Amino acid sequence: MKKVIPLLLLTSLSFPVVASAQTSTTPEAVLESVDMVWIMIAAFLVFFMHAGFAMVEAGFTRSKNALNILMKNFMTMSIAAILYFIVGYGIMFGTSGGGFIGLDGFMLSGHEDQVGFFVFQAVFAATCATIISGAVAERIKLSSYLMITVAMTAFIYPVVGHWVWGGGWLAELGFVDFAGSTVVHLTGALGAIVAVMFLGPRLGKYSGGKVNVIQGHNIPIGALGVFILWFGWFGFNGGSTLAADPSAIPGVVATTLLSASAGVVGSGMYSQLKYKRIDASLTLNGALAGLVGITAGTGDLSPIGAIITGLIAGVILVEGVQLLDRKLHIDDPVGAIAVHGICGVWGTLAVGFFALEGGLFYGGGFELLSIQAIGILAVMAWTMGTSALVIFVLKSAFGIRVSREEEISGLDFAEHGSSAYESSKSIFNENPNVTDVGKDFGVGLLNRLDSLENKKVKTKERTAQ
Repeated sequence: MKKVIPLLLLTSLSFPVVASAQTSTTPEAVLESVDMVWIMIAAFLVFFMHAGFAMVEAGFTRSKNALNILMKNFMTMSIAAILYFIVGYGIMFGTSGGGFIGLDGFMLSGHEDQVGFFVFQAVFAATCATIISGAVAERIKLSSYLMITVAMTAFIYPVVGHWVWGGGWLAELGFVDFAGSTVVHLTGALGAIVAVMFLGPRLGKYSGGKVNVIQGHNIPIGALGVFILWFGWFGFNGGSTLAADPSAIPGVVATTLLSASAGVVGSGMYSQLKYKRIDASLTLNGALAGLVGITAGTGDLSPIGAIITGLIAGVILVEGVQLLDRKLHIDDPVGAIAVHGICGVWGTLAVGFFALEGGLFYGGGFELLSIQAIGILAVMAWTMGTSALVIFVLKSAFGIRVSREEEISGLDFAEHGSSAYESSKSIFNENPNVTDVGKDFGVGLLNRLDSLENKKVKTKERTAQ
């Protein structure tokens, strides 16, 4: 009996082996499966980047607006996924209408076999939209922000994507943007700068002829967000190979790592030279500057080219933040416009300089660089024009900014009737209507500020007399 049992076990185990051999797939099918697994893993990493965006924005702004930041990021991802499925994917990857816009493929009609690719592209669309969230933080109505998100993910961004990745006119021209320095990051930043110009700065940011620093409430959370974004960026760039290609992915990951690291070094050292200290917020944003900078050319640059690109992006980031804040008085609480916009432009142009094939410094002349510049200008004209139209209509019809009282009391109370932190709630526990208490608190503080301002004016008048 002892000999029979092992024999039966061996016999039973042989059946799955035989069956597997009979139904074995072809090498092509195996490769296709591996490619899809890689794209899905990359999509998950890009999705996780939205946690990073939420932490960066919350940490770099004030605690009274943290809950509002979180809700904007959750809503952005959710709205983008649905709208990109309904209309955005078709506009981006449908049959081209004159190289300008996709004409079919809505709700994946005719593209049912590309569900995995849709998921990967949908999280990219949400990334573009959420760039606006940080720039307009602490003073925009939630409803207005969500309407901007609708326009961006359903139409504005997909059109740009069609031009470059959907076989549109820029692709035919030879424009190179491997993973989206222009398509994703510059497009989002352009929408952000238009929104900020319509909104105006936060209360107290520019007063008395000075530029006042409004400190973020939790830099450690912001730093965690940067690390999450850095981690997710390996999927952002690596997944853009669209295949589990062992000859391409390691190089893309390497250039991504090196450029981000160089961005940190560049911004940190330059801030030391400029301000005699390594500025924490600028150095953290330096990592993102390096990541945005390499995104266009991550598949076309050498490791040395990636380091140079990242170092320059880190320096550009510091100067870009100063230009926008100190000179132009464009109030961007998290530096999103400089990181994604200015460094997005640099990253796209860097391809024209450092691409191994066609780059100026590799004997390619000015042709590729000129094409990159044309693409940047075209995207700027399209995105800023359409964004301005959308936001002008919203501002005229509904208004896009919260009241002074609501801004002072915080958008957590004004928009959500709650708070991100228990310690903040405890102040108002005596009254169950938290929203009203928040407004009363804001009005009281506003009155005190107005009183102080009046005293300053009277003092100046007496001095003048």
